[in-house]
Amino acid sequence: MKLLEETVDSQVVYRGVIVDVRLDHARLVNGRIAKREVVEHPGGVAVLPLHDDGTVSVVRQFRYPFMQVVAELPAGKLERGEDPRLAALRELEEEVGLQTGELIDLGVLYTSPGFSTEVLHMYLARKLRQGEAHPDEDEFLQGERVPLETLLEQVMDGTLVDAKTVALVLKAARFLQTE
Repeated sequence: MKLLEETVDSQVVYRGVIVDVRLDHARLVNGRIAKREVVEHPGGVAVLPLHDDGTVSVVRQFRYPFMQVVAELPAGKLERGEDPRLAALRELEEEVGLQTGELIDLGVLYTSPGFSTEVLHMYLARKLRQGEAHPDEDEFLQGERVPLETLLEQVMDGTLVDAKTVALVLKAARFLQTE
């Protein structure tokens, strides 16, 4: 069986600052037509900044959809057509004031493939140099350093709930084990 859906028609129903939303009709494998809602997102980056002492720079940020403060790794949205590596360097400096001598690509993550086109590029940063953070004017962050081992424990006990942070902590830990 060929697992492929064919777009029959497509209409943008919302244009936003960060995302656009499409309503598509797709022909399924069995020939029937189904609606597909697609959130078009330019993609993003996330960085795990690992200091020489084994700690990781994390930010706490209020997340409006959940009405709570969430612990996350430095991350941000790509500008359309932006090189993900350059975006990772930018976000690292903006959010936690760090520059890196080593940026390791740990692959991509489809954040919600059932409805979103967002692709998240994940990086491990080492050989860090501390500078001044300068978040965007609408970004309010509280930074802290947490041992990588503690972050792994928080992934497993459910304390860390941000998907990109969970995925990147696990990927980075595995990478470091096999290095």
